[in-house]
Amino acid sequence: MDNIYLIIVGVLFALAISDLIVGVSNDAVNFLNSALGAKVGSFKVIMLVAALGVLVGSVFTDGMMEVARKGIFHPEYFYFSEVMTIFLAVMITDIILLDTFNSLGLPTSTTVSVVFELLGSAVAVSILKLSSGEQLITLENGSQKVATLIDYINTEKAMTIIGGILLSVVIAFTVGAIVQWFTRLLFTFNYERKLKYFGAIWGGLAITIITYFIVIKGAHHASFMSKETKHFIVDSWYYIILVSFVVWTILLQVLTLVFKRFNILQLIAMVGTFALALAFAGNDLVNFIGVPLAGFQGYNIFHTAQILDPSVSPDTFLMTALAGKTKTDMYLLVIAGLIMVATLYLSRKAKNVVKTSLDLSRQSEGDERFGSSLFARNLVRGALKTGETINMFLPSRLRNYIDRGFDQTQFKAKQAQDPEPPAFDMLRASVNLVVASALISFATSLKLPLSTTYVTFMVAMGTSLADRAWGRESAVYRITGVLSVIGGWFFTAFSAFTVAFIIANIISWGGTWAIGALIILALFLIYKSHAVYNKNNSKKESNELSVSEIKDENILEKCTNNVHDTLFSVSDIYKHLVSGIELEDRKKLKIVKNEVKVLNHQAKTLKDNVYKVLKQLRRESISESHHYTQVLDYLRETAHAFTYMVQPAFEYFENNHTPLIDVQINELKRVSASVDDFNKFVLSVIDNSNFSQMDQVLSKQEELLKLIETYRKTQMKRLKHEEVGAKNSMLYLGILHETKNLLLHIVNLTKAQRDFVENANN
Repeated sequence: MDNIYLIIVGVLFALAISDLIVGVSNDAVNFLNSALGAKVGSFKVIMLVAALGVLVGSVFTDGMMEVARKGIFHPEYFYFSEVMTIFLAVMITDIILLDTFNSLGLPTSTTVSVVFELLGSAVAVSILKLSSGEQLITLENGSQKVATLIDYINTEKAMTIIGGILLSVVIAFTVGAIVQWFTRLLFTFNYERKLKYFGAIWGGLAITIITYFIVIKGAHHASFMSKETKHFIVDSWYYIILVSFVVWTILLQVLTLVFKRFNILQLIAMVGTFALALAFAGNDLVNFIGVPLAGFQGYNIFHTAQILDPSVSPDTFLMTALAGKTKTDMYLLVIAGLIMVATLYLSRKAKNVVKTSLDLSRQSEGDERFGSSLFARNLVRGALKTGETINMFLPSRLRNYIDRGFDQTQFKAKQAQDPEPPAFDMLRASVNLVVASALISFATSLKLPLSTTYVTFMVAMGTSLADRAWGRESAVYRITGVLSVIGGWFFTAFSAFTVAFIIANIISWGGTWAIGALIILALFLIYKSHAVYNKNNSKKESNELSVSEIKDENILEKCTNNVHDTLFSVSDIYKHLVSGIELEDRKKLKIVKNEVKVLNHQAKTLKDNVYKVLKQLRRESISESHHYTQVLDYLRETAHAFTYMVQPAFEYFENNHTPLIDVQINELKRVSASVDDFNKFVLSVIDNSNFSQMDQVLSKQEELLKLIETYRKTQMKRLKHEEVGAKNSMLYLGILHETKNLLLHIVNLTKAQRDFVENANN
């Protein structure tokens, strides 16, 4: 029987490897956001610094291992089989949830995930224990009492963690905003000149805070350090800060005087990236391997007891020994660190999660990932009114002084000259890292459970708000995005608890077969998630690459290709639409709907990125810019026309309405064939740039419009004579109307392409 549990331990470690990969993809945003956002170095250099931090941090560990074993539930009241059920449910749940959030590109807390998964699975097993009639537990003093759910669960620890989550969100955002506001007011966006005078002091203070963060968060919790050394670090923290500040300030001043190109802010960002990567590995590493290691330790305890007494049973052996202190083997931490480094370099999802944070904190405007919400709109209106009220009471000199500090004119001019500008400048990157390091260090010294994900993300949001990155053009979208991420964090806690609770029940009732089925299900869900993500990401990267490659010398070629691809899709989509209607094929109509969705997305991507393209063109290309924008407008309208045809058709048959009659199908087939002929002719005109045939294009369009008008009148007669119903007529007339719009947009698109070509050739 114990062989089953040995297999479970093996499964736990296999899941731990997968969890490490998924977890790094999620938490990479913690330490990469600032360095990548400010482009403090090449991608390879930033990743190398982060990798070194992860490797060094992997040999450090803190109290999270205790959380995995005894922080959320009391193992001394659980049998070996029950503890293994709890741990297995946690690992299966953790992988599924983290992978889902990573696929969506939303950063979430691995600490919160593992804590609430432990809570959910422990509650499930505890309820089963109580329902089975087991009610007496033995206390430390040897006495017995009737057990309740609270006796099994460490509710005090759970509530402390929840309180830490709420505090970390509010405090990190507020402190980040305040520090960034005063820092920007002091240094302004043109900070190069002031850095010559105050740079060494600022750098000394910043790196001192980061150094203290490394010492307190890293070395203080190193499992290989002696107690005397740890006590010295704790007792001498003020000496560490004082000496560090003096040494760093003098060193930075010397480096600034000796090397003219020495960049203090770049050094701060690199040191801060290393520090946060170290903290991530030292703190969050055990989120991924803590549960499997606890399971392995539990198995060793049970196996040893069984050797001494073969009658020991998994269902009767209490895990009292698991409540004691243990030390993690160093080689396991190093192996885990290497896996994390490899994932850091290879994971696409890690870059996706980082992108979400950068999109919400970037200084410039652009394509916003999130939409607007009622709360965000009202909040922005309230903030604008509040700002206007405050300005009324501020002296004009003070207002002018503040406005000069936040003047972005020169900064935006530099951004405009850079084809791929950084999301924000190095000054804000240094504030992000310093504030995050300070808050995490302070919380650690007070033994408060703060999430590194929550702190780093909310500090970045606070600094971006203070830096006036959330202007009137983007504020509602940024606020909605932040609220979506925060909502996702709390949804993580709820989901982790609920899913772990369900899985623990399934394992308890289903046994070995349930374990096998759940593992297969988890692997399938992860595979499907990766397949969908890779497919969507490939399309996204292809669109982004297409936009980034548009330059002066190839704008006409790229534009012509986009027009060709859109028109080439028109005939196929129309044919498939009519075919789906004729056959009443919902699946085919759903495929057509997805094709139209892709067409719309491509047109929207081109339209949303028109500003980026126009910035890359020469100033004398104003006329080209106008015609290029016109072409994109008509591409978008062409795609829209299909949306208003396909969506109603899909919903019509989805609701099982009466099919179209034969004469209607035949009419649509004739329209489809005519649209196909018309479209092919337009394609030949555009591909060959033979716009002398424009009169023929208009003539063919006129013929088609007359045909559509004839069928429209015929349909009105059928409706009047009650040959068809109202819903039938709405669908049919809607398709004819949107076909008419489609033809008008195609002709306008052809004219815009003609003007673009003629202007480019002159």
